[in-house]
Amino acid sequence: MNTLNPDTPTRMLSKRKPLYRFPLIPVSVIVICLSFLILYHYYVKPNSQFSRLANISTSHTPQCSSQALTLGEKFMWYAPHSGFSNQLSEFKNAVLMAGILNRTLVVPPILDHHAVALGSCPKFRVLDPKDIRISVWDHVIELVQSRRYISIAEIIDISSLVSSSLVRVIDFRDFVSIWCGISLDLACITDTKLHSSVSKSLKQCGSLLAGLHGSIEKCIYAVNEDCRTTVWTYHEDGHGDGMLDSFQPDEQLKHKKKISYVRRRKDVFKTLGPGSEAGSASLLAFGTLFSATYKGSELYVDIHESHQNQRFLSLGEKIKLLSFVPEILIAGKEFVKQTIRAPFLCAQLRLLDGQFKNHQKATFQGLRQKLESLRKEGPLPVHIFIMTDLPGDNWTDTYLGDLVSEKHKYKVYFLNENDKLIKRAAIKLMTAGHGQRFLSNSYSTIGKKYCSSQRLPDLLLYVEQTVCSCASLGFVGTPGSTIAENIELMRRFGSSSQKC
Repeated sequence: MNTLNPDTPTRMLSKRKPLYRFPLIPVSVIVICLSFLILYHYYVKPNSQFSRLANISTSHTPQCSSQALTLGEKFMWYAPHSGFSNQLSEFKNAVLMAGILNRTLVVPPILDHHAVALGSCPKFRVLDPKDIRISVWDHVIELVQSRRYISIAEIIDISSLVSSSLVRVIDFRDFVSIWCGISLDLACITDTKLHSSVSKSLKQCGSLLAGLHGSIEKCIYAVNEDCRTTVWTYHEDGHGDGMLDSFQPDEQLKHKKKISYVRRRKDVFKTLGPGSEAGSASLLAFGTLFSATYKGSELYVDIHESHQNQRFLSLGEKIKLLSFVPEILIAGKEFVKQTIRAPFLCAQLRLLDGQFKNHQKATFQGLRQKLESLRKEGPLPVHIFIMTDLPGDNWTDTYLGDLVSEKHKYKVYFLNENDKLIKRAAIKLMTAGHGQRFLSNSYSTIGKKYCSSQRLPDLLLYVEQTVCSCASLGFVGTPGSTIAENIELMRRFGSSSQKC
């Protein structure tokens, strides 16, 4: 893989040429050897790590470790938020940003649904970037301690991105080990003598990565611009940099909330690339990279493919649809072939969360109309796969309950997280090793492993989406749901339907 390889083509998206070219093999050998020496120091000799904890935790102002600076690699991380579909959208934006800035992308874990909330960009009410970064760090520690940490690269197949050298990646756990000099695995430590110093060291690492003390020269550049003031753009000539965005807070909102934000369009390469204050920093830390279309503009990231060079076009093409890893796709197709075994309709019904719980009747209406049409066309029964957040016990007295009871008209299918198909897929996924790890997930042969017995990930949501992508009679999604949008993408680009 391309992790920690500075000899991947360095001028990814800019026309400017580097002044010097170094021999490919010698530099690669030096960097790889240096990386493994560092990893050996921190993993093969874990006792030396403990002996340094007290020294690390007594420093009031975090500083970049020497090993982070000597690697010569430049990294980028960001703070994902909300549910999986939003996190996937942010990951795609992060891939673009890392490609443009020629930085190694730190691949985050999948966060629990709504564990980290951004707020509302249209209402100009969001968490500050440093606050959302530290919230993500705290939740990562929680995921590690509860043995539920799973990288987004273990769910989404990014192998083609990495193998094509369009972007370099490193797993968040490996990045912390190298950059902070402490293993996240230590979050599970139970030794009372070491717990206090370990907690302080992890907290200090989190503070550094979150930029709580601001930017530190050559170490970290904390990006504190968010959707209230900035829309990130990219043009090779820097066109539009500094211009006012079309979406601004209206006068009523300014008066009511007493705000004075002005949204400007900023070229990400010109602002954060080589030659900028951020360009020399080992780590570039964003807040959330979530964006969406709103009132004719993008809320935060407005980077499109037009008028860009071929490398950028290739990167944009690959991230249009980042499909699930094979274990998930295979499980979904198996359910279609072995359980449904007929043409079917898929309905994705989000009924409980947020704005959706107040619009259940409208959500059911679209499904009712589609099913009436299919029933008239025949044959009966109409096969339908239901994907919903409404528990089965609560289907009674709803339209879903009616569908189940009308067995001569409809045959209803659904999955739940305890189904053998889901569990079997989770076991296969855990042994597949898709996580883009620089270190092995288990190093028990060379050091004590504190976070044992990793829990199986819940793959229900991902397998359900795969099933829906195979629905030959059509798809009915919940308006405004990002899950529905992702299923539509899967159906449009044919990641599953080609072989369902």
